[in-house]
Amino acid sequence: MNNVNGMLAAACAFAFWGILPVYWKALEGLPAYEILCHRMAWSLVLTLGLVQLTGGMKVFRKVLRVKKNIAMYTVTGVLLAINWLLYIWAVNAGFIIEASLGYFINPLLNVFFGMVFFKERMRPIQWLALLLAFLGVLYLTLYYGRFPWIALVLALSFATYGLLHKKSELGALDALCLETGILFLPATAVLVYLGSAGGGAFGRVELSQTLLLIGAGVVTTIPLLLFGYAAKRIPLSTLGLMQYLAPTINLLLGALVYNEDFPQARFIGFSLVWSGLVLFVAENLFRRYRKNKQILQA
Repeated sequence: MNNVNGMLAAACAFAFWGILPVYWKALEGLPAYEILCHRMAWSLVLTLGLVQLTGGMKVFRKVLRVKKNIAMYTVTGVLLAINWLLYIWAVNAGFIIEASLGYFINPLLNVFFGMVFFKERMRPIQWLALLLAFLGVLYLTLYYGRFPWIALVLALSFATYGLLHKKSELGALDALCLETGILFLPATAVLVYLGSAGGGAFGRVELSQTLLLIGAGVVTTIPLLLFGYAAKRIPLSTLGLMQYLAPTINLLLGALVYNEDFPQARFIGFSLVWSGLVLFVAENLFRRYRKNKQILQA
């Protein structure tokens, strides 16, 4: 039953992240940095309440006693802010498809980081998967005459965020609370300045958009809670496979709902990246199957 509940929670989390562009599109016309500041501020309000309810304050006090922890979570908070800001901007500027490419590339970048920073050995199939992803990015660059920087910055910022969190003492919810807490003051300062200068959107736009700005904390925290629940109940390999649901939904939204350009030549570039992912996933599944078979035969 735990597995079923975990699978359902994971599917809901990734589907939620997949349709998130619809939410940001409803705020189209507002500056991405202002939406980001609201997302930071309201996320803190919600996560702080949840951490208090779950008794996480003791862990916070322990973590904050070490100065290097504050520095690390400041860096991860900034990386998260960069990732969120670029994603919100990309969605509302008509680059949902390119943003989705970033999250297709991200798992392969994680493997590469594991090799560089943790001396993890890459197997031949993993090298081939990375090569195909690189060729896909190179093809898109040559075809468009423009480096796909949105996808690469999204992938790099999130992979680096994950790298720093590898040795984190906090769970996902607690870490988000601390990161948004560290950036709360500058985010709030920006919102106060905008409001005092008469340029802020809060309370000056339609009521629906004001409520959506408040709800930015909710749409940030809910999938995170679902993901955290799922991570404790299903194998990481299964969770890793399911993560591709989010960028796939992003891609379909961009191409079919928001009519972003997706010609055959662009499809070829994406197909090279997808081929790398298929190899990467298939090789991991095969190794897992062989390992389980050996355990049963022992």
